[in-house]
Amino acid sequence: MSDTIEKVKCLIIGSGPAGYTAAIYAARANMKPVLYQGSQPGGQLTTTNEVENFPGYPEGITGPAMMMELQAQAERFETDVRFGWITKVDFSGDVHKVWVNDEKEIHCNTVIISTGASAKYLGLDSEQKYLKLGGGVSACAVCDGFFYKNQEVVIVGAGDSACEEAHYLSKLCIKVTMLVRRDEFRASKIMAARVANTENIEILFNTETDEVLGDGQVVTGVRVKNNQTNETKEITATGFFVAIGHKPNTDIFKDYLNLDETGYIINAKPGTSKTNIDGVFVSGDAADHVYRQAITAAGTGCMAALDAERYLAAKDSTFEVSTSNYN
Repeated sequence: MSDTIEKVKCLIIGSGPAGYTAAIYAARANMKPVLYQGSQPGGQLTTTNEVENFPGYPEGITGPAMMMELQAQAERFETDVRFGWITKVDFSGDVHKVWVNDEKEIHCNTVIISTGASAKYLGLDSEQKYLKLGGGVSACAVCDGFFYKNQEVVIVGAGDSACEEAHYLSKLCIKVTMLVRRDEFRASKIMAARVANTENIEILFNTETDEVLGDGQVVTGVRVKNNQTNETKEITATGFFVAIGHKPNTDIFKDYLNLDETGYIINAKPGTSKTNIDGVFVSGDAADHVYRQAITAAGTGCMAALDAERYLAAKDSTFEVSTSNYN
């Protein structure tokens, strides 16, 4: 083995709530975790202006500030947090091999995958502008719907998730306008019926987003176009929600791990963080296509670290499971 190859007991890939929570638990268990932050340090939460539904923050906190606090907590227990991203893996042998930035090779006893999933957006310049400004564009109604209480919003999407989010918003907002690109839903009949029978949801079929309108700081409306007649009209709205799916950041693992048809990692045993490869564990949105919340991601980060700790203990009789993680 080359002297340039680094040996790591526990490697954590990703730096959102799942990755940092895994790091906190792994570090307290004397696993000496090394965490690579990835191409978006702090994960998706760094694009969120206000986080009000994470326990322990009665006044709320911004996403970036919360991630900085989680990083500081992980580093307090001597997690080695590094900038860079994993570009290649080889899980074919007993030693798990990964490459950082296509250059540095690391051999790991355990790997915790916390790479998350990226929300899909329409790609309009105006959409991205107000997304970056935090001024009214969101891909998570459960996360951000509260900020639009008693206001009018627009949501794009036609699947079960879009229907679910539109129904959720209808309980908070005066009016929800739902834009469906085709002449029918992709959602199940029961979900489509639920939104169709909700009084304050208006469904516009054969309708696409032409532009997200705003005053330079916040969203004020949406210009839409009927793709059958080419007719355009403007809809007043303070929030623009995109519910056209997520893409899990798991492409580099597809040759070794079991993924579903969308790319989410499949847990080898329900109720655990285990994958089909011994010593490789998954946490957060890379495996979760149902809840996708910071708090659930953090919970699975804890699970992954505990599972990795027990795996190491079973493999090496000199490695003892730490009681500090249970206090």
